[in-house]
Amino acid sequence: MNNRNMEKLTGGLWGSLVGDALGVPVEFKNRATVQSNPVTGMRGYETHQQPLGTWSDDSLMLLCSVESLLEHEFSPEDLAQRFLSWDRENHWTPHGIVFDMGIATRQAIRRIGSGVTALECGGRNQYDNGNGSLMRILPVCLRFAYADNDTFVQRIEDASAITHGHQRSLMACVMHGLVVRRLLCGESAKLAVAGAQDDFRSIYESYWADEISLFRNVLHPVLAGFPEGGIFSGGYVMETLEASLWCLLTTDNFRDCALKAVNLGGDTDTTGCVAGGLAGVLYGSDAIPIDWIAALARREEVAVVVDKFAELCCR
Repeated sequence: MNNRNMEKLTGGLWGSLVGDALGVPVEFKNRATVQSNPVTGMRGYETHQQPLGTWSDDSLMLLCSVESLLEHEFSPEDLAQRFLSWDRENHWTPHGIVFDMGIATRQAIRRIGSGVTALECGGRNQYDNGNGSLMRILPVCLRFAYADNDTFVQRIEDASAITHGHQRSLMACVMHGLVVRRLLCGESAKLAVAGAQDDFRSIYESYWADEISLFRNVLHPVLAGFPEGGIFSGGYVMETLEASLWCLLTTDNFRDCALKAVNLGGDTDTTGCVAGGLAGVLYGSDAIPIDWIAALARREEVAVVVDKFAELCCR
């Protein structure tokens, strides 16, 4: 792979962390409140009273995934244990404390701690479809982007199932991965989303067909034309997937995509994380404002694993 591929790989990871950190201070605030004082760069405190550059459980679980993939080709059990280490030992926390954890993720981690097999830990009820696996799935998508299609899909579904095992969450993660794979190959946002929509239908129309209707907005040919008022940005996996793709399609640079995602309000850190990851893959690490990366907590430690992971993916 050439230097451009490296920029896309590192861009996806740095973009995720930056988008997350941009959103942490305004998480849970509604759209009107956020847009009355819009996020224009890194800020601190507010919702979680965390310093500027603090990322949340989104990036933490993403980094656990990167770390696991560096040490194992793919091990759900190892990844699950790293999530447990976060809960019990503050592993990969930005400042040594756990300040945010989703309900479904917390329940899954309790199952991990009680010895349940990793792939059985994620909730399988339709109400277990928060965005807690989508927010951390990017490293798996990048690592297996050039694998055969069956392996690519299975790895993503298995990684999601550790905390979110319902078909809807698995499918949302795969749809995200299909877009990432095409962006990594150099397609534009428009072509990547359109191609991923076709890929998604071919994978799932023969089974789990009853779930596909719930993806009607994500699969809509003119998703980019949806008005902002029709885009929701709460903690539901479908809202995060739709909002992040919409932000990608309606902007033409990293900065605008990440800020647009965060300023939708609601689950701002996760929308920012997912949209930032997509934009990072599309535009590359050089497109991310350098002062945003410089402000991130544990930046030097993160840089080590980001670079090692990108090198692994390039072999």
